[in-house]
Amino acid sequence: MFRKLKEWFTKEPVVAAPDLDKKLRVEVDTSDYVMGGVLSMEGEDGKWRQVAFLSKSLNETERN
Repeated sequence: MFRKLKEWFTKEPVVAAPDLDKKLRVEVDTSDYVMGGVLSMEGEDGKWRQVAFLSKSLNETERN
């Protein structure tokens, strides 16, 4: 199973180069301690590809 995951993650680029002429989508999620977001772009095949992502743990001040 590990080999299949490795092949899947290394077969295609994980992060695509942005093209501002294509549809873009932003997805975000937060909890009490972390926040994250993904910027995706729709490819020629209709699949969404990651362009950028952010994941951050919140410190005590930010949690308040």
